[in-house]
Amino acid sequence: MREFIVEADGGSRGNPGPAGYGAVVIDAATGETLAERAEYIGIATNNVAEYRGLVAGLRAAHELDPAARVRVRMDSKLVVEQLSGRWKIKHPDMKPLAAEAARVFPSDRITYEWMPREQNKHADRLANEAMDAGRRGEQWSPSAPREGRGELRDQPPQPRTSTTPGGEAAKADADARAAHNLATPAPSTGWGATPDMGAPTTFVLLRHGETPLTPQKRFSGSGGTDPSLSDVGREQAERVAAALAARGTVQAIVASPLTRTRQTAAAVAARLGLDVAIEDGLRETDFGAWEGLTFAEVQEQYPEDLKTWLASPKAEPTGGGESFAATARRIATTRDKLIASYAGRTVLLVSHVTPIKSLVRLAIGAPPESLYRMELSAASLSAVAYYADGNASLRLFNDTSHLR
Repeated sequence: MREFIVEADGGSRGNPGPAGYGAVVIDAATGETLAERAEYIGIATNNVAEYRGLVAGLRAAHELDPAARVRVRMDSKLVVEQLSGRWKIKHPDMKPLAAEAARVFPSDRITYEWMPREQNKHADRLANEAMDAGRRGEQWSPSAPREGRGELRDQPPQPRTSTTPGGEAAKADADARAAHNLATPAPSTGWGATPDMGAPTTFVLLRHGETPLTPQKRFSGSGGTDPSLSDVGREQAERVAAALAARGTVQAIVASPLTRTRQTAAAVAARLGLDVAIEDGLRETDFGAWEGLTFAEVQEQYPEDLKTWLASPKAEPTGGGESFAATARRIATTRDKLIASYAGRTVLLVSHVTPIKSLVRLAIGAPPESLYRMELSAASLSAVAYYADGNASLRLFNDTSHLR
């Protein structure tokens, strides 16, 4: 029985952005390259491109010998672990691609192994050639004729011929390859750190600055007077804007539609040179008849309703407000929508106490009553990273060092 090695890779210049894949089929016995596949696939994420490359490589191997055994080698920990059955596949974009890959060869004739990126140069080169071709509005074609004989595995890839004066094409290829590998340099620690499963979608969570109601600890949700920032709140917004500008990792800004969040977001956007997108799902809970009251005043005027509300996340504030359970459902839907829209990017979400606490609670799998055990200060920063396999990690919570 013949044995093939399939090496595959994919990349996205923007994640999501212009994407392509590359795959190579190698004779395991001789090291001879038997087939190459590459394609520009339009706008996609790194993970989608890597899966597409794997499927193309497996199909090429199947065309050569459908009875062969196949050893897949990739530098994507995510793809290798998911198709080996050790990680669950939760992301909706990954499931059909994984199923497609699993159908090409019987499971007992295919194995998956991870390899370092520097050992996956052949497939990486093909993926970048495909992305370069897509940028020029062309289809990928092999960089050199095969003449019926494969390129040996231990031979380095042949340099590509420049098609423009002064070697500009070669320089563009080198720049593109660097962009593929280091599109947004990821720190080894902090909210933007990238593990070996691929770049996460990171939400940096900013609570708005103070309003006149904040120091008085009054209920201030989406059903009240919609207060503006106070002088203190505006100063807080400027301080957090300066801190985020110094860090330089935020790529987009999304804010709740309420005035205090839009004002806070505008201060940051002015420093970062970004626009602000408004997302209604990030609004604060509606506290009904409790809007504008202190906790003590609610306890005095609505003692039974408050007792019920504190005992159950399904209970609504007096006057038809929004329960914490309803808020959590809204926030989960908004989270999924934003992850899909900003996959692989670092996004500043300017919101309120309950939405931010809900995002944190859902990320760490804490019970609903944990909302009462979190302190979230005005103009504080938190951060949650979301991975393609559906998992999340809390990177930062209630940081106010920029205000001191």
